[in-house]
Amino acid sequence: MQKIKLLTFSTLYPNAVQQRHGIFVETRLRHLLAGGEVQSRVLAPVPWFPLKQAVFGEYASYARVPARERRFDIDIQHPKFPRIPKIGMTLAPMLMAATLYPASRAVIRNGYDFDIIDAHYFYPDGVAAALIAGKLGKPFTITARGTDLNLIPKYLLPRKMIQWAAGRADALITVCQALKDALVALDVPEDKVTVLRNGVDLELFQPIDRESMRKRLGIHRLTLLSVGHLIKRKAHDIPIRALKRLPEVELFIAGDGEEERALKELANSEGVAHRVRFLGPIPQKELKNYYGAVDALVLASSREGWANVLLESMACGTPVIASNVWGTPEVVAAPEAGVLMRERTPEALAEACHELLAHYPDHAATRRYAEGFSWDETTRGQVRIFSRIIEGRKAK
Repeated sequence: MQKIKLLTFSTLYPNAVQQRHGIFVETRLRHLLAGGEVQSRVLAPVPWFPLKQAVFGEYASYARVPARERRFDIDIQHPKFPRIPKIGMTLAPMLMAATLYPASRAVIRNGYDFDIIDAHYFYPDGVAAALIAGKLGKPFTITARGTDLNLIPKYLLPRKMIQWAAGRADALITVCQALKDALVALDVPEDKVTVLRNGVDLELFQPIDRESMRKRLGIHRLTLLSVGHLIKRKAHDIPIRALKRLPEVELFIAGDGEEERALKELANSEGVAHRVRFLGPIPQKELKNYYGAVDALVLASSREGWANVLLESMACGTPVIASNVWGTPEVVAAPEAGVLMRERTPEALAEACHELLAHYPDHAATRRYAEGFSWDETTRGQVRIFSRIIEGRKAK
C-alpha cells in the first residue's frame, strides 16, 4: 500500500536551539510515522531576527535556528518569516503564508508531492495553512492544541480568521473535548471535529527505584514538583504561596522563563525560599527521575489544552494535583490519577494536597491508569482521517 504523504506544518516544533519547544507535536508525529502508513516532511517556521547576541534573549535564539535539520530521521526545514511587534498578531498568518508558500512549492519541486497539509495550532499556523492549501489545490487539516482556541478567539480579527480557516479545512482535530466544544461555539459543525487526545511515551516515562532516586536528588521530606515555562499562565506562584499552609512540604520548580526572577523574589517574600528549589530546564530523559522521586506533580495553570506533564508524571507512578481547567479534567479522571483543585488559589492547592495525602493512591495503580493513554488510538485516528480525505478527493 502506498504511504500517505504529509506536509506537517507548525511553529510549535522543536529545533536544535529550542529542544523542548512544541515537543508534543514532534512526539505525535513520531508515533504516527512509526505505524508505517504515513510519511512526512516538516515545515517548522521561526520568526526572522537579524542578531544572535544573547542580550536579545528569545529573539536571538530564533536567529540561531538552522535552516534545515533532521531529528529522529525526519527532514525538517525552518523557513524564517517576519513577525512585526504590536500589529503582528493580525498580520502573522499572511506573513507566514508568504514565506511558507514558496517553501511548500519547493518541497513539491524537489520530488515530494505531498497529499495533505497537516497543520498544528490554529492561529496563525492553521490560517496560513489554509491560504497555502488554497493556492496549491491541496487538502489540509488543523489540530487545535490550547491557547489557539481558549485565548486567541477573544480577539475579533483572529477569531474571524480562525472561523474562515475552520470552514475550509477538510478535517479538524482537537486534543480534548473542551477544545472541540470551543470550536463548535465558533459555529464549526460538530461532525467536522474529531477529538484525538495526546498519549504518553510509556517507554520513556516509567517507574524507577523511588527511594534511591530520592537520596540521589536530596529529597528528605514531602516534595511537590511544578513543571513548565516560568510564565504567568503556568502560575508557579500558586504552589509557592501554598507552602505557608504546607509547612512540611518542599517544592521543586522545573523550567525557565521571564518570570524566574519574580518567582524567586516571591519565595523570599513569603519566607519559603529555603523550601523552593529552582531546577532550571530539565531534559525529558532526566525529568522522569524527578517525576519518579517526588510525591506529587502540581499543575496550577490558568489554561491548558491537554497537559502532557500530567500523564508523564502518572506514567512514572506519581499522582498529580491540577487546576480544573479546559482539558485537564479529561486527564485527571480517577482517584488513582490525582486530585483537581476546587479553584486556582494557594488555599485550594493546600486543601487538594491534604486530600491527596489522605487517600494517596498506590504508585502501581497510577501507572496502570497512565497505560490507558498510549499513542495507538491517536495514530489510528489520524490514519482514518487522512485516508478518508484522500479517498474523498479521488471520488470527485
